[in-house]
Amino acid sequence: MGAKTVLMAPRYGGSGSVRACQATWQTALVSIADRKYVSLTTYRSDGTTKSLPVWIADLGDGTVGFTTASSSFKVKRMGADPRVELQPSTAKGEILPDTASVTGTAAIFIGGAEFERCRSAIVEKYGIQFRAIEMVGKIAKWRGKGAGTDAAVKITLD
Repeated sequence: MGAKTVLMAPRYGGSGSVRACQATWQTALVSIADRKYVSLTTYRSDGTTKSLPVWIADLGDGTVGFTTASSSFKVKRMGADPRVELQPSTAKGEILPDTASVTGTAAIFIGGAEFERCRSAIVEKYGIQFRAIEMVGKIAKWRGKGAGTDAAVKITLD
C-alpha cells in the first residue's frame, strides 16, 4: 500500500519579526521534544477540547511527532481540525507545574517516508517501550480491534 497523506495544512500568522518567531518556536521545540510525555489537546467538531498524553520526538526539522493508530479518535479530530496544543505532562496527562503550552498544526501520514521517519525517531527515543506498545497494537489489529500503529502525526509549532 502506498503512502497516504491525510492532512498537510501549515498555519501562518502572528506578528513580530521572523527572528523573534524563530526563537519562540525553537525554545518551544526544546521544551516539548525533551519531555517523555506531553499532553496533546485536539478540538472536537463542536469546538470543545480533548486532551490526552502522548510520547513525542523531535523530527530534526523544527517539527515534532508521534505515532498512533489511524483509527484513533485523535486522528479523526485532527483530520477535521489540525490545530493542536502541546504541554509537558505526566504519563496520566496531568500538566506539569510551571510549564507553558505551545500551539501548532498537525499533519497526519499513513505509511510512507514521513511515517517511517517519525517511527524511527520514536523508536530511537523510547526503544523497548515503543516496541512493546507496537506489538500490542499488532495483536489488536490481528484481532480486528483497531489499525495498530500505522499513522504518524507531524506537528509544526506556531
